[in-house]
Amino acid sequence: MRRVAVIGVGVTKFGRHDRSSGELFAEAAVEALADAELEPSAIQALYYGNVVGGETEKQLHCGPQAASILGITGVPTTRFETACASSHAAFRHAVMEVGAGISDIVMVGGGERVLNVPTEDSTEYFAYASDAIWEQPLGLTFPGVFALVARAHMHKHGTTEEQMAAVAVKNHRHGTLNPKAQFRKEITLEQVMTSAKVADPLKLYDCCPFSDGGAAVILASEDVARSRKRAVWVLGSSAASDWMLIGDKPDLSRVLATERAAAAAYRQAGLGPQDVDVVELHDCFTIAEIVATEGLGLFEPGMGGVAAEKGWTSLGGKVPVNPSGGLKAKGHPIGATGAAQVAEIVTQLRGEAGPRQVGGAKTGLVHTLGGNTATVVVSVLGRE
Repeated sequence: MRRVAVIGVGVTKFGRHDRSSGELFAEAAVEALADAELEPSAIQALYYGNVVGGETEKQLHCGPQAASILGITGVPTTRFETACASSHAAFRHAVMEVGAGISDIVMVGGGERVLNVPTEDSTEYFAYASDAIWEQPLGLTFPGVFALVARAHMHKHGTTEEQMAAVAVKNHRHGTLNPKAQFRKEITLEQVMTSAKVADPLKLYDCCPFSDGGAAVILASEDVARSRKRAVWVLGSSAASDWMLIGDKPDLSRVLATERAAAAAYRQAGLGPQDVDVVELHDCFTIAEIVATEGLGLFEPGMGGVAAEKGWTSLGGKVPVNPSGGLKAKGHPIGATGAAQVAEIVTQLRGEAGPRQVGGAKTGLVHTLGGNTATVVVSVLGRE
């Protein structure tokens, strides 16, 4: 396998937009092309993440549509749907294509538009990523899934609602430093604790928002990337899955797919969690960040909540997590989220993150979770 690097990134502002998901992706893609100093004609393949385009835009076959908007209709395009991990899964497959020598320059990204439909509709569409036979008919939505995870973690480790709230406070504080974040306003612990209950013990401010947005990343072979001073290398990228049904998962206080994917990505990179300087991970709910920090090996089981409470995951802490604001404050346009996380880590490792920069960051990790914890993708990136 050849070495693979990221040579260009682009991200739209997340929030409410009146453009299609394809147009949002194209905006990010143009930014990524400019960042890589490439013309669209240099792209040899496109991997594209989109989840609910069929439901919110009546648009399937999204890959060719995105390529058409961008003007690169001659290249092979593939749409990925692995719930929230869609564009990170696309990234992993694009890494394999470049690494295998099939293409030298590949674009990866995603776009999503969900704020054009009522909240009850988008909540239903998100729930399609759970089991349609046994779980959806019972009314199980993702706040309910992660409320079960929270209760299991609280029961096993003594994690508190205040510790979960600390994750929200931290990520909103980080979000104020990101000009493309959906929410750029600090919140207090009291505001989180007194916000409306969504699925006990999760409250409104424990939950990430629905978002529109696009993100794009350009991958290149070592021969192409060697001449570029701002290249960031892909050191490892792995995926894992778990039982789909909640009732089949052996321990809801853990995400086994995170542990498996992380172990494989670390093995590929020849590194361990102690080598990671900055992390972008999937905080769709505050408990999800706590469980992920443990599954990634950043903290011992049961210490994820303590780490948030003590500021170990804040900018300036032991292991800064979600300096972008995370899904909680930056936003969560599902099909674009994974690529946006990669773009943030690339920006951090280049030293170009401005006021949210993690000082001296050389190695970064991206973690994206799909659906009801059944899919996880983990990638490790580094600068030479």
